[in-house]
Amino acid sequence: MKNVAVLGSTGSIGKQTLEVAAANPDKLKIKVLAAHVNDVLLEEQIEQFCPDIAVLTDEKAAQKLKSRYSGKTKILAGQEGLLEAVTYDGVDTVLASMVGYAGLLPTLEAIKHGKNIALANKETLVAAGSIVMEAVKKYGVSLTPVDSEHSAIFQSLQGGRQNEVKRLIITASGGPFLGKTKEELADVTLEQCLKHPNWSMGKKITVDSSTLANKGLEVIEAHWLFDMPYDKIDVVVHPQSIVHSMVEFNDGSVIAQMGLPDMRLPIQYAFSYPERYENAFGQLDFVKAGTLTFLAPDTEAFPALKIAVECGRQGGTLPCAFNAANEEAVYAFLDGKIKYTDIIKTIEHVVAGHRNILQPVLADIENTDAAARTAAREFLSRL
Repeated sequence: MKNVAVLGSTGSIGKQTLEVAAANPDKLKIKVLAAHVNDVLLEEQIEQFCPDIAVLTDEKAAQKLKSRYSGKTKILAGQEGLLEAVTYDGVDTVLASMVGYAGLLPTLEAIKHGKNIALANKETLVAAGSIVMEAVKKYGVSLTPVDSEHSAIFQSLQGGRQNEVKRLIITASGGPFLGKTKEELADVTLEQCLKHPNWSMGKKITVDSSTLANKGLEVIEAHWLFDMPYDKIDVVVHPQSIVHSMVEFNDGSVIAQMGLPDMRLPIQYAFSYPERYENAFGQLDFVKAGTLTFLAPDTEAFPALKIAVECGRQGGTLPCAFNAANEEAVYAFLDGKIKYTDIIKTIEHVVAGHRNILQPVLADIENTDAAARTAAREFLSRL
């Protein structure tokens, strides 16, 4: 039995994690639920899973919940409450699915307290990969990927030795704008952007998928997770989202992990590894899946991928700056304040003006995140 804390329980990954827990009640016990502001849904989750602790990082939302809740679950508030929850002795595994940079500090705190991590928050490694992986090693915990692509690579790597790997091949769906030119992207709408052809995800990651920024973040994440140089990590567009990623070995063999485009599968594997729980979420039908196609990514129309990878290659605090600029721009787009093409303009501006620190400590990462967000907001205010 694993005793689990779910960070981001009211988000897309968090809700699917709870579906996995409900399907495996003899294997997974939910001990902590943490969310940002959705007190109504969190209360429903508390009623279903009866955790020891529940947290809302928005203090007003936490107060609303406290005022009407009279059960046994301890209700905590704010960042302080979140850090208390992730270090709770009753938890051995933390599912980290908070959106964006906000996931970094609680994930690091959980690692320092000996918790194994199921990582769905790629920004944690993008912003501070060297710091996080050093902490994983220092405190002797496991860090298992939840992202479908990284879970696929993790599984495929079991077919050979690390020194036999020729390259990692990360697949991308191409998102809703696959095949569009740079000119055609100028007038796309938020509604169009949020209609992902295959995956059901939160709004922020759906926008990232459409710009291919998400794929750039995944390349950086793969670099840290699998200790793989950037020249051994490639991206291919696979519109059907059946092959979730691949590993090519030095003898020419390629091992791919395939399955339905359903995040519950990699979530479940992150908990079950090295075993597999019985699948309760459907099976892939190869006949219905039909033809599988692969294309090169169009980095002229979607330059965020190329910029992110170059930031990763340069290292230091540059990936953190990229991530902060992207987050600010995407949220401005979601709020209807800017055009779709202004997202990449913001990223380019912030990255170009960043003074890179090559061997950062945590304070450097925190300062970079704050400075990059300020630069992004100033740029966005002029658009």
